[in-house]
Amino acid sequence: MHRIHIIGGGLAGFTAAITAAESGALVTVHEAHHTLGGRARTTEGPYRTNDGPHALYRRGPHWTWLAQRGLLGPIASVPLRQAAKLRFRLGGTLRRTPPLDLLRLTRRRAEHAPVDTDFRTWATAQVGEEGARAAAHFAAVALYHHDPGSLSAAFVQERLRRAAALPPEAHFPVGGWAQVIDRMAARAWNLSVRIETASRIDPSALDGLARSGPVVVATSLDAARGLLRDPTLTWDSGRTALIDLGLRTRRGDAFAVSDLDAPGWTERFTAQDPTLAPAGRQLVQGQIPVAPGESKAAGIARAEDLLDLGFPGWRDRVEWRREALATGRTGAVDHPGTTWRDRPAIDRGNGIYLAGDQVAAPGLLSEVSFNSGMEAAVLALGASEQPRPTRRPLDLERS
Repeated sequence: MHRIHIIGGGLAGFTAAITAAESGALVTVHEAHHTLGGRARTTEGPYRTNDGPHALYRRGPHWTWLAQRGLLGPIASVPLRQAAKLRFRLGGTLRRTPPLDLLRLTRRRAEHAPVDTDFRTWATAQVGEEGARAAAHFAAVALYHHDPGSLSAAFVQERLRRAAALPPEAHFPVGGWAQVIDRMAARAWNLSVRIETASRIDPSALDGLARSGPVVVATSLDAARGLLRDPTLTWDSGRTALIDLGLRTRRGDAFAVSDLDAPGWTERFTAQDPTLAPAGRQLVQGQIPVAPGESKAAGIARAEDLLDLGFPGWRDRVEWRREALATGRTGAVDHPGTTWRDRPAIDRGNGIYLAGDQVAAPGLLSEVSFNSGMEAAVLALGASEQPRPTRRPLDLERS
């Protein structure tokens, strides 16, 4: 059996590495950074923030895959008394309950929403314009997109239902995503996976790896496009202003504020996982999708408006603050007429396979990384048992 090389030591890369190694394959993981995790890193220090997806939704093969291997570890869910503190901004004011039309729409099955129609048009026909707008903006918590109503109705409706499910589907790895990565890396190590950090692969090095066995490229789609010299590796994603705040605790703060006037969400993550901040402190994080050409500052200003409503006096309680702009780092979005099957294929031919959150695999947010990692590993295992063809240089293949 040929050695399988995995480029990228994040969720997709370790899913592929573990899946392949469990079948007896020789596997090497190449991670360009000195630390593992990719976008599933968690910061060190008193406030433990994630640089990737915040929630793990409890459905689908990814959850079963992690649970069967003991990789989930301690998982937190939102306590009922905290969930009761979810608030909604509508018409510029804070409400305890969402509009009834939004709730009605969450009862529609995703299969009933058309792929080739935008969500705004379909939802308006179901519950009216105001309910459709509020539902689109609520769904942004699982989309990171500045205009959810313009996306495929089937795509948005699935995420709306899952984001609004009761009991909540969203669960949170205690201590942050780095804890999951540490468990995955330990599992890979115990399966004799070779893990090389600070191992940056360029196109010429990739060509050498591909001559010796299958290669799974488990990076962002932007990085994969450059590595494979393949300009067709594109797919739309969100563009999001992010704000992280360490605040002194105040009784009466909201658990989360969902903006129904525009896409946006702020959440007190220590409500479900107190280990993310020192005692007497809380970690609040906000994500505000911004349009192309819109500045990070504009998104942060909208986040501060939500904070003013849900976290009174927060400015006087700030002890730590961080801001960022996430571009193309929040997973794939499907426009009308497209589904996950239309995204860049996992099998690129010649023993090269893609994994990540923007490739042709189903799921919500990080689920796509897990699911594509499993599929890429299965395909690589099949290829590793076949005679290797002579491979031409990548620049010739793509010219």
